[in-house]
Amino acid sequence: MSTLDEIKSRIDIVDLVSEAGVKLRHAGKNYTGFCPFHDNKHTPAFVIWPESGTWRCFGQCNEGGDIFKFVMKREGLDFKEAMQKLALRAGVEIKEYQRETPQQKEAYENLRKLLEDAVVYYRTQLFANKDILTYLREKRGLTDASIETFGLGFAPSGYDNALKYFTQRGYSGQDLIDCGLLSERQADSESQFSNLQSRVYDKFRNRIMIPIRDENGKMAGFGARIVDPNDIPKFLNSPETPIFSKGRILYGLDRARKPIRAADQAVIVEGYLDVIALHQAGYENVVSPMGTALTEDQLRLLKKSTRRIVLALDPDVAGQKAVLRGLDAARSAMDREGEFGFDARGLLKNEARLQADLRVATMPDDLDPDEIVARDKEEWKNLIENAKPIVTHVMDSLAAGQDLNDAKVKIQIAAQVLPLIEDLPNALERDTYRQALSRMLRVDERSLMGRQVQGPVLRRRPREAAQGPREEMSTVAVNPRLKIESYCLGVLFRKPELLYRLDRKLEEAGLSPLAAEDFEYTDHQLLFGVLSLAVQQDEKDHQNFLVSHLPEALEGLSKELLAQTEKADTLQDKLLDELFSRFLDLRRAHAMINVNQLRFLQEDEQQQGGANIKTYQEQAIQFTRLLHSLDQAKRKTRK
Repeated sequence: MSTLDEIKSRIDIVDLVSEAGVKLRHAGKNYTGFCPFHDNKHTPAFVIWPESGTWRCFGQCNEGGDIFKFVMKREGLDFKEAMQKLALRAGVEIKEYQRETPQQKEAYENLRKLLEDAVVYYRTQLFANKDILTYLREKRGLTDASIETFGLGFAPSGYDNALKYFTQRGYSGQDLIDCGLLSERQADSESQFSNLQSRVYDKFRNRIMIPIRDENGKMAGFGARIVDPNDIPKFLNSPETPIFSKGRILYGLDRARKPIRAADQAVIVEGYLDVIALHQAGYENVVSPMGTALTEDQLRLLKKSTRRIVLALDPDVAGQKAVLRGLDAARSAMDREGEFGFDARGLLKNEARLQADLRVATMPDDLDPDEIVARDKEEWKNLIENAKPIVTHVMDSLAAGQDLNDAKVKIQIAAQVLPLIEDLPNALERDTYRQALSRMLRVDERSLMGRQVQGPVLRRRPREAAQGPREEMSTVAVNPRLKIESYCLGVLFRKPELLYRLDRKLEEAGLSPLAAEDFEYTDHQLLFGVLSLAVQQDEKDHQNFLVSHLPEALEGLSKELLAQTEKADTLQDKLLDELFSRFLDLRRAHAMINVNQLRFLQEDEQQQGGANIKTYQEQAIQFTRLLHSLDQAKRKTRK
């Protein structure tokens, strides 16, 4: 998700417009009011669509847009100024965009090459150590095929094995430090260490080595598991490097992405070896975080493939003590190397922000996932199918082994659960869980609705009183139109020459060429403007023109759009047909929304005396004609 999309997702457009003095009323899923940009106060022709985070005036202005366009028009700001203002309101940090230089790119590729060589080195060490191989085969139940597929290896004991091996092959000590294979000793003085060998040592020693790749399969670092039970910590990850950030990578995702899409579900387990064992057993939609509390960035990686995510937790992580710690402790305190955290409140906020469906499955009999699947493959399948929503899991965990007839116990459980329920953005969910809690505690639901329960019960602030960054998130971040617009722009930025052919294809269908108005979001409109200018100028090198003419505020977004379409089909005709079809769908959806809204406006206007009814009828006729033309073009593409 780009910074701009995050700002959109964190700001409720209804709040923004209301705070500007516009009185809004509910009209189905939408809101209507008098336009703040002109004087006509007869008909409420200003409409807001909360789902897409956009607005439009059907009156004198005949304009529309998103939160950025509203602030730009309302306060006379340019796009960058509006972005900075809204980022401050949303609590989103705007990082200065810096292009990756050719030197940096080359350096990162060298680090990846070194890590690939390290995979071979550690694998050679593994096959030279029969005891470790036997442990993996017999104790962990891994086949040779799985060991090979996941590139498992072994780091021998000793402090300079990797150091000697790689420096003899031409790698510098700094290269080995930069990619995380060596650690540096802390010196008391500059002259304490006279040479490299005395200053650095192998980071990984006497450990099973597990290569960690990013979602595209590129080497990023290693996870290392102990062999000697007396060693600590149990798991050790590569340090943070330019290509490895444990909070932004999920182990196994490079192999699990397609199975996750196929199953429309992702399962998260604690251990690396659990992931391998489950893949080996045929459950390939499984990944693991880097042994820490799950981050929003990791959830976003999964959200690209599915919104259904199950956390498969062992009893220690999922049990009452872990739940209480997750509710009470700061998230940062849980984010320790080798400790998988369960932060219920943080997960619920991410669930709402990402419009995901997070559930929890608890492992029985103190068994790890690999032990369960070894005992009975079907048992694992049933455990995942019976996973519970987070709030239900918390309720059950807190109630386990407690005397629910004790009034004090009821108060304690309610004090822990009610804040979670109140955090939920959906009123129906809140009501459902309150009812479930009242049934579990055998108390009247009205006592939970009131303030009789002692404890840190959080109440949702009224919309009018909300100040500062909002914790609740709108659904704009996952709005289908936003995704389609982003994809189409990404393809056009990657292949600007398609724009001319697309316009010709639209004209042949009796439709107008592509224009900024085909995009609902202000940042997309501005990007399209630069793209259109590049094509009109007949520049030979479109990419250089685009880079040099992009507004600074949009450089990061353009890079992300290009990255998202990196694997776009190289067949120009296929891409052209796909873009044509998608833009027809976008125009049709836009026209349908306008026709439906104009119908409501006509009905309102009829009740008010009908002064503007003719204007609305004419607009409705134009959109109806457009729908007819779009449908004809769509039918021709299917032939």
